[in-house]
Amino acid sequence: MTDIEIPLGKRTRQYRFFEILPATLSIGAVVLLIVLSLLSPTAAAIYILLLVLMMFVRAIGVAFRTIQGRLTLKKTSKIDWAQWLSELENPTKYAKVRNKDLTSKKYGLRQHAMNLQKISEIKGEYPKPSQIINMDFIAFVDESYDVLGPTLQTLADSDYDVKNNLIVVIAYEERGGEATLETVRQIKKHWTGVFRDLIFVGHPDGLPNEVIGKGPNLTYAGKYMAEWVKKHDLDPENIIVTSQDCDNRPDKKYFSYLTYEWIVTPNRQRVSFQPIAMFTNNIWDAPAPMRVIAASNSFFNMVSSMRPHMLRNFASHSQGMAALIGMNFWSTRTIVEDGHQYWRSYFYFDGDYSVIPLRIPFGQDAVLSSTYKQTLKAQFVQLRRWAYGASDVAYVAVRLLRHDRTVKFWHGWPRFFRLLEGHASWAAMAPIIAFGAFAPLFLNPSAAQASIVVNDLPLIVARIQQVAIVGLLTTVFVSLTVLPKRPKRYKKAKGIMMVLQWVLMPVNAIVYSSAASYTAQVRLALGKYMEKFDLTEKAVKK
Repeated sequence: MTDIEIPLGKRTRQYRFFEILPATLSIGAVVLLIVLSLLSPTAAAIYILLLVLMMFVRAIGVAFRTIQGRLTLKKTSKIDWAQWLSELENPTKYAKVRNKDLTSKKYGLRQHAMNLQKISEIKGEYPKPSQIINMDFIAFVDESYDVLGPTLQTLADSDYDVKNNLIVVIAYEERGGEATLETVRQIKKHWTGVFRDLIFVGHPDGLPNEVIGKGPNLTYAGKYMAEWVKKHDLDPENIIVTSQDCDNRPDKKYFSYLTYEWIVTPNRQRVSFQPIAMFTNNIWDAPAPMRVIAASNSFFNMVSSMRPHMLRNFASHSQGMAALIGMNFWSTRTIVEDGHQYWRSYFYFDGDYSVIPLRIPFGQDAVLSSTYKQTLKAQFVQLRRWAYGASDVAYVAVRLLRHDRTVKFWHGWPRFFRLLEGHASWAAMAPIIAFGAFAPLFLNPSAAQASIVVNDLPLIVARIQQVAIVGLLTTVFVSLTVLPKRPKRYKKAKGIMMVLQWVLMPVNAIVYSSAASYTAQVRLALGKYMEKFDLTEKAVKK
């Protein structure tokens, strides 16, 4: 097994090289455009065209996957997962009942019949639903009960047997002070007795070798619950742990769906389960720029769910308690514990690890602070924190380069290059696509005039972008189908703004996504590590 901990203190030269690499590539992509424009405008034009065509192909692919993802989510949400889960309690009986469904073309039904048949034939390898316990870890710092109350209500409204099979763990930060303790008191008052257990774990401030973030909080709670499980003579092999933020609200079918997939997955300790994070809880309340970013992120997660080989842990996800105990839970040394958990698990299991998509929504809040100005700032801070996932580039590279590595070469390196390319594209593509076509004409006008390709480049790029806009139109259409019901406090005209807001997308891509990514990568390259989780204020409109 490969060492899975992030290094403390001064990094080795090799580690520092890979920490600097993302920023080098991202900045280098823009510098290369400038150098080519000065030396050979024709070469610069070819460079731009290659990048634009690459993004064009991706845009078409995203449009297709967005439609596919929306249709799949709709079909999955219609399944009665609670019923299917109950049938796993007596698979022999229901395998006979469902025998006729082995030829069904209805979404998921044939697979369910096959699952029943397989489990009924191989007894002992598959646990029963009644043996499974779900633990939901809800992490918070100083958020009010106005934020956590609706989250707990969502859990209580689940079609899963929460009274007998769901343990809710409130993982709070002691540094939150009196505000946090007041929220804890409110939760105890309103929710005691609703779930199998409601447990509160306070994470002490200032523990050694920890960043200020969600990972240390979850890990502290995880270790506490590991002892609690042992004390209550429960089997960690039959416990599923879900980690979530305090504003995350799972679909009412989530735990039934999760438990079903957990049971029918043979290698269940070497996988995690990833629902579709949809930033729609308060989408009607958020300002237009934040709505566009929230919708874009939701569709990115939807598209990712249709490409399981590319799927990574993000935000709320679920994993086996036995696996988490073995790997000492989450990392306490990074502010991006969710994305890093994929790589932590990947190397812990020597590459024999995967993420299974749960194509069902897990609602989250769009960024919304108490004032418009603070909301704009908070959005940038959130994206910068996400972009700091570039720190995983060095973490992955040094482990793949070890002479005693246990991950196969052709298994690990393609994943590394996708990780690296993803962060470089995140930063550099938006400004290059937006302004690159004009760079040769602006930087080297005399030489550019002599090239027909260079002179026509802005027009060529514009034509390609006009065709690619089909991807944006697809996103706009699908965004309207996933919106929650309009609150009565807003007039119907608000719905028109939900369409017009998409003109902000190019601006958002540069001002927010690209700039936030560059900021995170440059800080990483300079060794100015982000070791504090910048909280996103969660304002609630009543």
